[in-house]
Order: sequence, then structure tokens, then C-alpha cells
Amino acid sequence: MMPCRTDGGGCRRSARGSVVMGLYWKSERVKRIVQPELLDTLPAGDPRAVRSRRDLRRVNAWMRNHSIMANALQTAANSYTPEQITELGAGDGDFLLRVAQKTFPCWPDVTVTLLDRQKNVSVETLALFISFGWRAEAVVEDVFDWLPTAVRLDVVVANLFLHHFEDERLVKLFRAVADRARLLIAIEPRRASWPLFCCRWLWAIGCNSVTRHDAVVSVRAGFSGHELSALWPVDNDWQLTERRIGPFSHLFVANKIGLACADTSALFKAATCRRSPK
Repeated sequence: MMPCRTDGGGCRRSARGSVVMGLYWKSERVKRIVQPELLDTLPAGDPRAVRSRRDLRRVNAWMRNHSIMANALQTAANSYTPEQITELGAGDGDFLLRVAQKTFPCWPDVTVTLLDRQKNVSVETLALFISFGWRAEAVVEDVFDWLPTAVRLDVVVANLFLHHFEDERLVKLFRAVADRARLLIAIEPRRASWPLFCCRWLWAIGCNSVTRHDAVVSVRAGFSGHELSALWPVDNDWQLTERRIGPFSHLFVANKIGLACADTSALFKAATCRRSPK
């Protein structure tokens, strides 16, 4: 009889006997592990960082995050037209630019704030926003320093950003957003063995060592179930929607009650909980 391998290979007797499939059945029981990502430690002009940011464009397309965000924005806002959108952890601005490309026919006049700790947004990217009728500015500042100074926000979005923080810091971030914005939409890595397994194959689409390392770290720090909803402040009247979306992603939507919005629980086919003052 052929013995089962224990070095990460498969077992001829049963697919469930492999280490990878074994992890699959236990994926959501694994706790979050937040560790530093290499891209965050490299200077913006480091060739490895430049290459990794290009990789992230490819990864976002592969995960369909641009389409997920555009659909989530239009669904949550419904007939409401945002005046301003802030992206937290905007990187080089390419993600929101591609979202704008999908949404500007419905929302022709939007002001955009691209917030990041590093100066990565090019003049060319800002000019492309103008071609859609949107006005964009890049702000180089830490999110925890900037948010308390933001007098009024409208819509806040985040793509592959929230997983960088421990729960305690997310509680602080959510409190600041809830006090200032109408709508928050975040797309994060789904913490499960299938996304983790796929990280090992990023070399196949040309991703460098920085991207491959950070992808694994991101998934381990990702989310499942209603973990983000549990961190949202309870003293505001909000509609929360949280679910897995696509094979790799986790979607979180916090929509202030009273905003002209659709029934996101039905449209996303997800469990929605309402949080109001006790």
C-alpha cells in the first residue's frame, strides 16, 4: 500500500489526506496572524518595491477586485451620488483609478483623496482621474494621524489594507470612520487555505519574491466570518454586510442608515446585521 506523504504532497489513498486539503477543512479556525509585509518596509523607489506594485495591479485584476469594488459601491449607494471618495492605503492610486473607469458614467463629478504613507501616486495618474471628470489629490500621511483631522468624509474605501492592523487598531480606525463618513467598503484577503495555496503559485503570473512573500502574510492576516462587523462601533446606527466574495476575497460594507441605499443583504446574498445604540 502506498503510504501518505507528510511533506506537503498528496496521498494516493485520499485527497483529504494531503496537508493542503487537511488545512482546507480547518481554515476558518485559524486565528489571524498580523506580520510586517516587505513592501511596507522598502523605500518607494526600491526596484523590488516598484516591481511589487506592478505585481499588485496584476493580482487585483486576477482577484477581480476592481469589479467587486465598483459593484459594491453602486449597490450600496444606489440612487445616492457620492461627492467625495477617500481610499485608505491607496498605494500608487491605480486601484481606485480603475474603479473610477467603471463608475464615472454614473458618477461624473467626484472628488478623490488617495491616502498613503508613501508618495507613490504619479502626476500621470492624477491626470487620468481628470479625464473621467473626477478631481484627485494624493495625501502622504499615516491613516491614524490623518483621520482625526478629516472634518467630513463621504465614502471611504479600502482594498487589501485593513488586514495590516491588529484588532485593537481596527477598532480605533472604524471609530474614526464611523464618526465622519456615510459608507465604508473594504475588500480584504479571505483567511482560508485555498487563497493561501494559490499564493504559492503567484510566480506563474510573474510576481516577484516580495509579492509572493507578502501574499502569504496577507492571507494569514485576512478575515473570515463576521470578524470585521464585530469590531465596528456599536453606538452608531449602521447596516453591516460581511461575506466572502469570489474565490479569494472578503467583503465588508458599513452603510449608515438613512443613506439612500439598496438592501445590500439581499443583493449580496449575505447576512446583514444592524447595529444601533444600546
